[in-house]
Amino acid sequence: MTHVVIEEARDAQAGGSRRAPSFAAQLRALIWKEALVEARARETVLAGVAFALLVLVILNFAFDLRVENVAAVAPGVLWVTVTFAGVLSLGRSFARERDRRTLDGLLLAPIDRSALYVAKVVASFSAMLVVELVAVPAFIGLFNVSVNLPLLVLGLLLGTLGLAGVGTLFAAIAAHTRAREVLLPLLLFPIQVPVILATVKTTGAAIHVPGTEPPDVGQWLGLLVAFDALFLSLSVLLFEFVIEEE
Repeated sequence: MTHVVIEEARDAQAGGSRRAPSFAAQLRALIWKEALVEARARETVLAGVAFALLVLVILNFAFDLRVENVAAVAPGVLWVTVTFAGVLSLGRSFARERDRRTLDGLLLAPIDRSALYVAKVVASFSAMLVVELVAVPAFIGLFNVSVNLPLLVLGLLLGTLGLAGVGTLFAAIAAHTRAREVLLPLLLFPIQVPVILATVKTTGAAIHVPGTEPPDVGQWLGLLVAFDALFLSLSVLLFEFVIEEE
């Protein structure tokens, strides 16, 4: 599939009277390539779903949650599950192409590096959302919680976007190393702390505890939006330098 993307970019650029492909055209081709690769292999989503369900089941037996402490503990359980399942997806995003030498072909093609970054973010974000579509209902059922669904979905979307945006940049860095499976979490988790903290607080507010008023999470949602915008902007600027490193 990678050679199709390369040929489309080269064909569109060949000839004096023919224009180079637009950013949108490059992005569409790259996202389509990512979707086809994942649809054929299905290794990232299936591994993420299996891992998430296993973690939720283990933690459900490990913690004795009661009504008064469920809102304090359950959000951390959910986001530990989402974060570690997301790292599996991020770790495969560049390692698979580097191992098969297809990334070299993409870098030689006349493709905007920012389009490659955005396509990788979209692919990782989509894979994480598929995992969450399975993990969240399992989480609600196993921990027997009542949730404010719109607030929970908003927190999931913003938190997952932040994880995918920064994680894609660090996955590109780690892909150049032999110990990439170890290096990626070491690079990612310290930077991701503000996003994880804000998403845990937002998820906690989305869990309804009888007899208590839900806390105000406006500041946490604002923090999530700010960090997502900052991380994504910096990652787009830095990606071109990171991906060329050898």
